[in-house]
Amino acid sequence: MGKIILHLDRIMVERKISLNELAERVGISNVNLSKIKNNKVTAMRFSTLGAICEVLNCQPGDILEFEHEE
Repeated sequence: MGKIILHLDRIMVERKISLNELAERVGISNVNLSKIKNNKVTAMRFSTLGAICEVLNCQPGDILEFEHEE
C-alpha cells in the first residue's frame, strides 16, 4: 500500500509564512500544524485542508502527494 506525503513545509517556505502565523490563521494549534507539516499525522479533516489551502492560496494537490510502495 502506498502513502500520502505532505509538502506543507515547502509551500510555507514559498509563501514566506511561519508555523505560528499559519496556525493562527487556520485556527488550529501550533502542535497540530507542526505534526501535519512534519508528516506525523495519519488523517486530516477536509475542513483543515481547505483552510490551509485558502490561507496559502494553493490547491490540495500542491500539498499532498501519493507515493507508491515498491
